[in-house]
Amino acid sequence: MDKKLKQEKLKMWRENLKQLEEKLSSIMLKKGQAAQDGDLSENAAYIMAGEDADTLRVQIDQVRKIIQELEGAKK
Repeated sequence: MDKKLKQEKLKMWRENLKQLEEKLSSIMLKKGQAAQDGDLSENAAYIMAGEDADTLRVQIDQVRKIIQELEGAKK
């Protein structure tokens, strides 16, 4: 892979990571708001926000690994 293509891919993945992290932050705010609504065991908004956050954390980890691989390939 040539250097220019690697740089373009890195830029794309870093932007993707930023969007995912912003989305996770937003979901965590929603989770906090839902937690204020009372009984967490029966609070669907709280439970769904937690599940969404877990899914995004997995996606963030995957994107970080891709970025690390691309950065390692620069050498």
